[in-house]
Amino acid sequence: MTLSEQTWFKSSYSDSDVGGECVEVARTPRTVHLRDSKRKDGPHLSIPATAWADFIRYVPEV
Repeated sequence: MTLSEQTWFKSSYSDSDVGGECVEVARTPRTVHLRDSKRKDGPHLSIPATAWADFIRYVPEV
């Protein structure tokens, strides 16, 4: 499955009331992909799932 065929989810912290600044996430078993929802064909980040889990564990709740 290609990246464009992945199911992308908008962050629950994204808010259209602040200019539509939205982050979308797609997960595969080994990788987490992040992109700007306004630039679906633009650049994205690909992060190993284990590194993403470590990041989430240490990010404080907002």
